[in-house]
Amino acid sequence: MKVGKQFNTLTYGEYLHLIENHKKFTDFNTLGLFRSTVETTKLSLEEKLELRKVAIAAFAKTFEFLQLKDPQTYFEVSTLGESLTVADKNQVWEDIRRNQQKIWESKKPGHRNFGTYSKHLCGYDTCPLNGMMIRAGSRLSYGGEMHFNSDNSRDWSKWSKELKAERHKRDRKTEFRITAQRTLEE
Repeated sequence: MKVGKQFNTLTYGEYLHLIENHKKFTDFNTLGLFRSTVETTKLSLEEKLELRKVAIAAFAKTFEFLQLKDPQTYFEVSTLGESLTVADKNQVWEDIRRNQQKIWESKKPGHRNFGTYSKHLCGYDTCPLNGMMIRAGSRLSYGGEMHFNSDNSRDWSKWSKELKAERHKRDRKTEFRITAQRTLEE
């Protein structure tokens, strides 16, 4: 059986029915469910909050993994209905980042190219590459790869070593030019 509708067009009763019988639907998408709780205009704030509570209870592991897969959606769902100051937003994002690291270390996927980190998301509506899947380490990865403060610098050192070598090469050449010019002047 298929849902047959977009999630954000459903009523509150249809959402509850869908969550209770989610195994019967072949095209059920938990990420779409969580996104639609924020995006829907058919529900009041109280219904959205109640729906969030029911969805999190039904899909707790999926919701926690959402921090790693789609942190923006996790942020929007978890702060639904709250008015946050800049400091509060920063604290929530810091908590998300810390939880991402814990989840990633416990799962040990071996790569960091999944979810929103595997797509080109530059923020321009006219960009033809928006949403396109990209390879890990590609220049098209606009937000960059997922990285943590505790990462070993060897992951990023190849790029920085090349820059450092180029800088030293330039410095040596300019130093040689300066000394050659001084000897000619003398």
